[in-house]
Amino acid sequence: MKNTTKLKILLQIYTISIDMDEDENFHFVLSEKTTNKTDVFIDKSYTVVIAKAFGFMKKKLKRRI
Repeated sequence: MKNTTKLKILLQIYTISIDMDEDENFHFVLSEKTTNKTDVFIDKSYTVVIAKAFGFMKKKLKRRI
């Protein structure tokens, strides 16, 4: 699945903030729209943080079922 597709799916549930620190690590912050609970994923690669966030979302949705 492409990153743009993953991002589109994530945006349906979360508000997303992307930042980069001085060490060039991406900080991908997910804020759940309904509860405002936040989770942060950090890595050197944009692709990796998207994959981590998408995997996290899938696990969280699976637990709700």
